[in-house]
Amino acid sequence: MNDLNQHILALRGPILVTGAAGFVGANLFLKLLACRSDVYALVQSKGGWRLPDSAEANIVVANVNDPAALTHLVDELAPQTVFDCVAYGAYSFEQDPRLIYETNFQSIVGLVGLLAKRSCAAFVHAGTSSEYGTNCTAPSEEDRHEPNSHYAVSKVATAEFLRYMGKHLSFPCVNLRLYSVYGPLEDGSRLIPNLLHKALAGKLPPFVDARTSRDFVHVDDVCSAFVYAAAKMNPDLYGESLNIGTGICTTIGALANLTRELFAVEDTPTFGSMEGRQWDLAEWYADPAKASRLLGWRATVTLKDGLASTAQWVATLSEGDLAKHSKQQTNKKRRSISAIIACYKDEPAIPVMYRRLKDTFSRLDIDHEIIFVNDCSPDDSAAVIQQISASDSAVIGISHSRNFGSQMAFRSGMELASKDAVVLLDGDLQDPPELIESFFEKWEEGYDVVYGRRVQREMPWHWGLLYKAFYRVFAAFSYVNIPLDAGDFSLMDRKVVQWILACTERDLFMRGLRAYVGFKQVGVDYVRPERMFGHTTNTLSKNIDWAKKGIFSFSNVPLTLLTTTGSVLLALSIIAAITVAVLRLVWPDIAPRGATTLLIALLMFGSLNLFGIGLVGEYIGKIMIEVKGRPRLIRSALIRHGTVTEQPAKPSQR
Repeated sequence: MNDLNQHILALRGPILVTGAAGFVGANLFLKLLACRSDVYALVQSKGGWRLPDSAEANIVVANVNDPAALTHLVDELAPQTVFDCVAYGAYSFEQDPRLIYETNFQSIVGLVGLLAKRSCAAFVHAGTSSEYGTNCTAPSEEDRHEPNSHYAVSKVATAEFLRYMGKHLSFPCVNLRLYSVYGPLEDGSRLIPNLLHKALAGKLPPFVDARTSRDFVHVDDVCSAFVYAAAKMNPDLYGESLNIGTGICTTIGALANLTRELFAVEDTPTFGSMEGRQWDLAEWYADPAKASRLLGWRATVTLKDGLASTAQWVATLSEGDLAKHSKQQTNKKRRSISAIIACYKDEPAIPVMYRRLKDTFSRLDIDHEIIFVNDCSPDDSAAVIQQISASDSAVIGISHSRNFGSQMAFRSGMELASKDAVVLLDGDLQDPPELIESFFEKWEEGYDVVYGRRVQREMPWHWGLLYKAFYRVFAAFSYVNIPLDAGDFSLMDRKVVQWILACTERDLFMRGLRAYVGFKQVGVDYVRPERMFGHTTNTLSKNIDWAKKGIFSFSNVPLTLLTTTGSVLLALSIIAAITVAVLRLVWPDIAPRGATTLLIALLMFGSLNLFGIGLVGEYIGKIMIEVKGRPRLIRSALIRHGTVTEQPAKPSQR
């Protein structure tokens, strides 16, 4: 076992790598995961090209700029070692100042604040040599910062914040100022992958000014620095910044000559034919002495060896792959949607739902995934889902250990959804998938929630009347603004989904929560068709339960009415008592006599008491469900690529 692996095994777990879909984060995560299993990759959405499918169980989806999602993540995972590799603005096309400061500074303040309240062994942040700005010639860590971009300013702010947390509040953190990192899995738009791709074909790409220089440090050396910093964390390191570079100044001219020699390229380099980045400078290299002194770290991969090993990875990529493996191209992609279908006794409807969804997404030309949630259906729904997923990698199946109801089926899918928005549909095809096109248009207009509004139902008139009556009573009683005639069928932006998942109730009423979290919402009218296959599973008693669930979850009006009725009857009783007393004294012959009056009064008040106790009991019953803290749902299996994976025999739900 080598020295690095020994240090990895010595780290306190669980280990969290944020920004693990990026270049440095992915390399670090995969290196850690090769040695131990309690390593988790935090990504904003699944499906990134750098992380293999085999790491699926260790990938966590959350937006670091969402405080609720971040709090939920830290509470559930309780990481002991955190490697923070999140960044925005390092690429020339990332120019949104608000997002630069929000991602690079504010999110770090929030994350560190959460970790500081718990036991945390080490927090290692990926800083940048850009913090030095124009003071770029082998500066020591204590030298003056002269940032020359929003990105650099945000990184300086984070470094100073970590220094304060480490030196004054004794938080175990360190900032690694990374120089020009290169190696396998690097973004396809960057210099080294493009240079090597051309060199392997016997050519050279355009270059910036030959005098522009960088300190090229291989990603393997950078990963070692992260591990050493965490493993050797001690009070002397708290709040420090360390330069992570080779200390060698390599000009673009020297890089071109080395590449020609290494790959026998006969092309003559053309310098100045490519526009440089606004922050590119001459004499830009590191002084890594402090990292050597405090960590015992130094770069061991020479530029020649690093180019040769990176070329092996580049050789596996076509020109199209190189373009596709670029953050710039990823950012240009259209929004993506996760369709979540709650299935119970819907075996014949599932293939039809799948085909109609695929046709809809094809017309939209949008990235998507389809999640079928088999809520312990007694038919062969699971086998149908497995068969479809075997031929389409975009299809995911979830099987529950028992029937938890459609609301928990939706939540189960939402917890695993990885796209920019989710669409909730019932599996009986009463929610027409084609309406997603209208939902998408409204989403593109800026709405965060787009719900289907049932203007008409294809069902007996008396049932339609009862449904309309329920929505109007519910809206009148609820303390939030509930849209009329709106069911679960809706499109919700990821930030809305994250807030809904942050709600803790177990007796879930999704359409009520959707209204509760707010954001910008709009309805789309449609006619709700009859069930295509079989018969409805809804009965009068189930619909009454639905009405009770909605009203008792989002209204205190029943209790208020009970209090008001009790007060009115108490007042009437007092008036009646005074009236009877006066009549008895003044006109004794006409005062009420006998047991009948007393019996009627007792029956009335007794019935009212029983009704009141029952009403309060409904609320207490909901409280009991919540305080028991049982798992909201239990997944028995996941279905991907036609393979059924049994879930661990332990509760994994929050």
